[in-house]
Amino acid sequence: MSSFTSISPDKLARLIGTANAPVIIDVRTDEDFAADPQLIPGAVRRDHQQAADWGGQYAGRPAIVACLRGQKLAQGTAAWLRHTNVSAEVLEGGFEGWKAAKLPLLPSAKLPARDAQGRTVWVTRARPKIDRIACPWLIRRFVDPNAVFLFVAPSEVIAVGERFNAVPFDVENVFWSHRGELCTFDVMIEEFNLGTPPLLRLATIVRAADTGRLDLAPEAPGLLAASLGLSRMYDDDLAQLDSGLLLYDAFYRWCRDATGETPNWPAGKAKP
Repeated sequence: MSSFTSISPDKLARLIGTANAPVIIDVRTDEDFAADPQLIPGAVRRDHQQAADWGGQYAGRPAIVACLRGQKLAQGTAAWLRHTNVSAEVLEGGFEGWKAAKLPLLPSAKLPARDAQGRTVWVTRARPKIDRIACPWLIRRFVDPNAVFLFVAPSEVIAVGERFNAVPFDVENVFWSHRGELCTFDVMIEEFNLGTPPLLRLATIVRAADTGRLDLAPEAPGLLAASLGLSRMYDDDLAQLDSGLLLYDAFYRWCRDATGETPNWPAGKAKP
């Protein structure tokens, strides 16, 4: 049972993917990580020996610390973080406990190299509509909460990627793009090993709206309409992205928690 300084894998799994998810800090040793180079979704690797130096970066934020089994490295790191005004908890059972619970794990080999600030950097076409908002949402919520997205002229995506060490996505002839009938969002879910039922349901809606096959999901016309409306509301692509993240937060929570809920009108009428 979780205490005020620990959290169970199942409880953490419910927080990942939401806008208020805690920072997840992986403090496994290099040897332990090399033996199984996967990450809990959204986790960042840090050196436990330097916790007193980097802990202040997370001041005022909740954090979950995971080592191999939830013992000395995580316990000590969390204790240091609490000295820097971080509300730090330890993941019960650590990485091995998460793995034993058969919860999603990201293959680190699929993650792009990080910049000097520890962020992944991505580049795509300007004026995003659906896939180019859905993919950043997935990355921010499940891969790298601090990811940077560059929106540029379509003809310059590849060159900008090369000059600025950014990973191109949702353009032709790159790894992170459409494959057959799958859109880029589908591809990212598959490659990052994030195929949970809620995300697969959301992927169907995104694919239907993004590829014009609205018959694939009854929710797709609503997503398409909202996405096109957002694109008319904002001239600034980053401002549009910020609003789009909220839109996908709502769709994800519906996919995860509310697909069986129905309208309650007329008010007070007993359900059959």
